[in-house]
Amino acid sequence: MYVTRHGRLNHDRRNFTQQAGTAALAALSPLAVAAVTNQTPAPPATEVRLDGGKSNWRDALILDRERRVIAGSTAELAAAIRRGADLRIYTEFRHNEHIDPKSNNRELIKEVADFRITYLLDERWVAGIINLRQPIDLPNGFGPRPSMSFFLYNQNGEQAIARPYLDGGPAAGPPGPAPLDDHSAMPKYHQFDAWDTATNAPSSNFAYDFETYRFMVCDDWQEVYACAADGRALSGSLDTLAEEFSKGREVKVGISGLCADVTAATAQTAPTMPHEVFVHCGSCYYYTDQKQFMAASQPVVRVQPAIPMRYKSKEWDFGWLMPRSDGHVARWLLDPYTLKFNRSESRHAIRWFVR
Repeated sequence: MYVTRHGRLNHDRRNFTQQAGTAALAALSPLAVAAVTNQTPAPPATEVRLDGGKSNWRDALILDRERRVIAGSTAELAAAIRRGADLRIYTEFRHNEHIDPKSNNRELIKEVADFRITYLLDERWVAGIINLRQPIDLPNGFGPRPSMSFFLYNQNGEQAIARPYLDGGPAAGPPGPAPLDDHSAMPKYHQFDAWDTATNAPSSNFAYDFETYRFMVCDDWQEVYACAADGRALSGSLDTLAEEFSKGREVKVGISGLCADVTAATAQTAPTMPHEVFVHCGSCYYYTDQKQFMAASQPVVRVQPAIPMRYKSKEWDFGWLMPRSDGHVARWLLDPYTLKFNRSESRHAIRWFVR
């Protein structure tokens, strides 16, 4: 007997529904069940969000194109960072004004950058550094050489960039001040200085006139323990830190005075500005008999503390930390000029946050 394709498909559907049973149907996706039973698929269930449908991010400070405060306040931003808040900065710019001045494309580009390293300077000034980014060549891919894009933003909208190259190319000259780049085709770019251009670790400080600057914070970290540099407990409970990390909660640290030794060999020695550096941690460990907690940090960019924060020759480095609950910090730092690692240790007051 000849059976049409349509008839055969209906026959297969009836056989499927008779033989499969409820358990087999339940194992399939709604769209797959609809395909074999000739039913209209049920609408997807409403998404249940842990944040109640509201974003945890909010604007703490907004600047206009001229970097004037138009909403929020620097005090509000500093208070949030002091509580361990994460920082992202929203900006807007035109493609042919910021990316490719030779282009006819005036398309508006929106950017949100993640500043995983935050600084609180003198209890009143905030700066953030991007610590995980390679150079992006919009809109197609990456820049010409492998490097890190350590962009630094101050709360007043002043910016900076340090770019350690990772391909081991030889230096073409000594470190030190360098001529400014030609930005005549980019009038919104105002370069203040340039450093170490002929080395493996050039840097410069500048301001770009973005259409807006929104300093957004995610202020949902909870401080659960704080220790002095000598290991004395200052507040909170180490047991609480150990209990909460065991539940899978994230860990973040605020380390006081971390950059006290970041200075050029020729610089005048002077008291370091009070500062606290906040960094996310990855793997964490707790010795249950010794009652000792330690963590492996994300990459940290250390810069000589100042207001505003700026890169200068031989006054920055980067690497990884292992902070411990007794104030000990093991450091595995990279010289950006030579790409050679150096081990060191220091002691600091540390605040421990969970989320």
